[in-house]
Amino acid sequence: MSRLEKMKENYNQIPIPKELNVRIQQEIQKSQRQWEEKRKAIQRQRFQKVIRRVEATAAAACILFTAALNISPVFAKEAAQLPVIGGLARVLTFRSYETEKNDIAVSVEIPTIEMIAADTKITADNINQEILALCSQYADDAVLRAEEYRTAFLGTGGTPEEWAQHNIKITVNYEIKQQNSDYLSVVIRGTESWTNAYSETNYYNLDVNTGELVTLKDILGSDYMELANAQIRKQITERQKAGELFFTAEEGGFTGISENTKFYINETNRPVIVFERYEIAPGSSGDIEFEIGGN
Repeated sequence: MSRLEKMKENYNQIPIPKELNVRIQQEIQKSQRQWEEKRKAIQRQRFQKVIRRVEATAAAACILFTAALNISPVFAKEAAQLPVIGGLARVLTFRSYETEKNDIAVSVEIPTIEMIAADTKITADNINQEILALCSQYADDAVLRAEEYRTAFLGTGGTPEEWAQHNIKITVNYEIKQQNSDYLSVVIRGTESWTNAYSETNYYNLDVNTGELVTLKDILGSDYMELANAQIRKQITERQKAGELFFTAEEGGFTGISENTKFYINETNRPVIVFERYEIAPGSSGDIEFEIGGN
């Protein structure tokens, strides 16, 4: 055996510390989180541009919706049967459609908030315009991403038949988390079956008595940050003992909430704080939720 071969053999026999594998995984997860934050920042910039373009068309769309109630007896009957929230507000499906082109399926349901009591002069027009812009922009961007993926797939030797087997589905829908005489809490989600990198979730929590969006401070009080942080840290400790994995602070894990922390209101009128995948735990854990109680 030559000297060079002997050196190569000795090198290959060097054991790799387990700590190195752990560190590599941590760096991969850190890189994924940084990439996700950059992507969201770009999306926010694009969304602001779309908001300005959609404001005018959204007002016209609201007129069309009212006209649909007046013109179509079937539509009006179905709308009238939808639940009324404390006699003040209700959620309607403003627009719903399904399409498929080039084996890319799209399903979209866009909600709108309607204030029932006209004498209060409370409206949710601004919120509805934002929701319409948000859903429309996500659907358009998702279709564009899928088309680019299809072009790349076919351009590198894939066949149309193989592409069809990918079963690409783009979905925009909503879920009502709470509806009573105090709050309306709606979650809007955008997902793409072929990737988790571009999934998007937005939360709208409305005080139906004022028509204003509520914050954690409105619900929990002026010391809401300290209260929420203490309860979250306690819950993390309990869940770690049960086997759940969370990033440490050094790994980019939980260090405290902010004014922009996402939440919805559950059936007991308590806020549920939500962290998206990779924010404070490995991606395999999905979204992480913490219900926060009062003082």
